[in-house]
Amino acid sequence: MKTNETKSIKTFDGHTKYFEHPSDITKTKMKFSVFLPEQKVENAIIWLSGLTCTEDNFITKAGAQRYLKDSNTMIICPDTSPRGLDLPKEHDSYDFGSGAGFYLNAVTEDYKDHYNMYDYIKLEIVSILKNNFNVKNISIMGHSMGGHGALVLGLREKDLFKSVSAFSPIVNPLKSPWGAKVFKGYLGEKMIGAELYDATELIRSGTKREDTIFVDQGKDDEFLEDNLLTENLVKVCKEHDQKLNLKYREGYDHSYFYISSFINEHIEFHLRALES
Repeated sequence: MKTNETKSIKTFDGHTKYFEHPSDITKTKMKFSVFLPEQKVENAIIWLSGLTCTEDNFITKAGAQRYLKDSNTMIICPDTSPRGLDLPKEHDSYDFGSGAGFYLNAVTEDYKDHYNMYDYIKLEIVSILKNNFNVKNISIMGHSMGGHGALVLGLREKDLFKSVSAFSPIVNPLKSPWGAKVFKGYLGEKMIGAELYDATELIRSGTKREDTIFVDQGKDDEFLEDNLLTENLVKVCKEHDQKLNLKYREGYDHSYFYISSFINEHIEFHLRALES
């Protein structure tokens, strides 16, 4: 796929780069950022960002480059939704529409032609990694809405991703206000197929990974009780023998201050899987 490099900044002897490309799946121009270490790249980690984020948030705030600089693994950070559209209600709120693609494939009339972020990640981002960067193995992680996306893609496409981790993921969106809102907007009032985009429900139905899922959660996260529902995932993993490494972090919130405090553990987790 043809991509256009728009910016390159030397970082830890490698380069942080920004790209844009026309997407066949969203039918819009899409953007992503990457960090490429100095060494020849063989593997990649996909980072999926949360609500309101773009391709810029993680790559500038998380500090991941420091922990990848001596590896043969790059990281790629796609934008969180299509841009440049003016669809009904698309720009009315922070938690639906622009910046809130929720990593699913929409079926409602207003959104089905563009809001197909599940396929965008699974097909186009993976294709770009393999064909444009010659990547062999891929892992996936994310934060909040992106943590939800990483868990769902990691469970459903387990042969595609070597390992999965998440910060503050929305683990049971069918039970949360955020999930109910976006599922109705993208999937219709009856939310047909919504269980395919809910990590807790996927595991409940028997969709599992053989390896361990790594989840990180701040205990002072303001969204924990109402929208993230971490304990629902803990319960279903125990009931269905899905290995889960959950780390609760005392005093930490939902922000990139929290992510940057523990990103090294997630990078190390994925490097072990990618290099094994």
